[in-house]
Amino acid sequence: MAPIKILIIATSHGQMGNTNRKTGLWLEEIAVPYYIFKDAGAILTLASPGGGLVPLDPKSESIIVSNSTTRRLLKDPETITLMENSFILDTQKAEDFDLVFLPGGHGPMWDFCDNRPLKQLLEDFNRLDRLIGAVSHGVAGLVPLENKLGEPLVKGRRLTAFSNSEEGVSGLTDVVPFLLESALVSLGASYTKSQDFVSYVVIDRNIVTGQNSASAKEVARKLLVSLKELPKKAEVVTY
Repeated sequence: MAPIKILIIATSHGQMGNTNRKTGLWLEEIAVPYYIFKDAGAILTLASPGGGLVPLDPKSESIIVSNSTTRRLLKDPETITLMENSFILDTQKAEDFDLVFLPGGHGPMWDFCDNRPLKQLLEDFNRLDRLIGAVSHGVAGLVPLENKLGEPLVKGRRLTAFSNSEEGVSGLTDVVPFLLESALVSLGASYTKSQDFVSYVVIDRNIVTGQNSASAKEVARKLLVSLKELPKKAEVVTY
């Protein structure tokens, strides 16, 4: 049996708007899925809008939120090399992969929504009925997508993402360029959420989304399960 081929798309954006605060990829949202995928024997490719070094949100590296998996990644020479040398998006093709996964962190709020190569790539994944997984702010990559009728891809689709209330608790409502929950609802998505910072996963056919970093583990697991058979019905999973 051929190994699973997974494309991970991370942010290249490292600054929080017009502030001096650094942002980027939230470490847990790549570390946990990365090792779940790797332990399943998957071949992993990391790409980003700008290619090269993927910025990490410094807060996600702090001892307060670190865990054994994030510490493992930061000490793993293979993953360090991967994070320092991501491929640029326009070198990747959907037909070369079984699924695509978009981790969050606040960086995607700036460079996932106005990126033509990313839009084309993700629309190709959907056209080929390949799995698309996204966690937290990584769901921002779905906002500009269109279906074959030219309508928003998320219209009528059940999904979740980082909520307005979680953004408020984070103190970033007036910093981010838009509120992800509000944007998805305005496009006609059937958005649902759980309590703040509690794992919550929604599956709608080939799209698997998680509300926040606590959802990263279950999104990765559901993606691997869904490879065997795309879900026929929408499903919500709360842990």
